[in-house]
Amino acid sequence: MTSNWENFIKNIGEWRGSFTQISPQGEILKSTPSILNLEAIDNNQAVLFRLRRFDSNNYDSSPIQDYQQEYRSLAKENIFFNTGAFSKGTLQLAPFTEFGAEYGFIDENRRSRLVQLYDKQGNFSNLTLIREFRTGTEAKERAPLTVEQLIGKWEGQAHTVYSDLRPSETNTSYLEIKEIDNGYLEHQLSFAGQNISSKAKIAGNKLIFEQERNIREILLLPDGISSNVPVKLELRKPLFVEAGWLVRDNERQRLIRTYNQTGEWVSSTHVIEIKN
Repeated sequence: MTSNWENFIKNIGEWRGSFTQISPQGEILKSTPSILNLEAIDNNQAVLFRLRRFDSNNYDSSPIQDYQQEYRSLAKENIFFNTGAFSKGTLQLAPFTEFGAEYGFIDENRRSRLVQLYDKQGNFSNLTLIREFRTGTEAKERAPLTVEQLIGKWEGQAHTVYSDLRPSETNTSYLEIKEIDNGYLEHQLSFAGQNISSKAKIAGNKLIFEQERNIREILLLPDGISSNVPVKLELRKPLFVEAGWLVRDNERQRLIRTYNQTGEWVSSTHVIEIKN
């Protein structure tokens, strides 16, 4: 298997795109054009990172932000998978601290990234969608994700990496999403010996899951992206946060970060699933 660093190198290149702020309700607030350069040096032993953001689509103008950094190693919480996809985020959920996660998907000349943030009171507060295209290519953006695209039977492979460095695992996953009466969807998931059934209300570009007092929402976003989070974080309860990307009409990828009842990050999972 390839190493975390080798998977990181798969993101090398110049990527032009935008950072788009999105409200917790899915409303597009503001977009900022960007250029991200990832350059490998020293026989791939180091990577030069440079991010420039602009106040217009004129990339020849002076950037409003120009951030540079050199990487020779990766933090424990930054997990890169075989495709180059990655997830990173908060290591420990704690009272009165901000909590967040970032996900990155890559497919040929496209990257799509998502950042989820919570405030210090544990309320879901902000989303940033970053749509990127390899410079010099004709890569296109995906259409906004729809409920109809999710409906069906999905079979995939889920690769899980653990924070305690135990051996990673690969499991087959089965997900069936079907529409039932009165504007609801039913999810049936089989994964690693678990069978989970849940029901979601369709509310525009949002799917709302209500289980006891816990409310979880999936936002359907531009570029085939979805954001799956609890509306409010609860201490002393296990949780997960997730992002998805519909790469093609019959192929979807998901990235999941899991935390235990003490709020400690336990694992990161990358799922590649195909619609039957």
